[in-house]
Amino acid sequence: MLRKIGRLFVIKTRFEAFLIIYALALGSTARGTAYLHQFPGFGGHLLFLATTGSVFLAGAKMLDCLKLEKEVAELRARVAGQD
Repeated sequence: MLRKIGRLFVIKTRFEAFLIIYALALGSTARGTAYLHQFPGFGGHLLFLATTGSVFLAGAKMLDCLKLEKEVAELRARVAGQD
């Protein structure tokens, strides 16, 4: 039962990854605007850039991991077919 629930939290496709990246981007821009109100000026802008930049890094990592998992699955299938 826990395995079935755990599978809900696994990103399987690029579409799911893009949905998660979109949700992260919405949250980071909301946090960034709060930083702009709390810290007006250059510091607020730097914090806003940091929050949005983290989404770019996380999104790139998610997409790279999906690509890697696909390649590993293909390699395992190829090796299993040779046995």
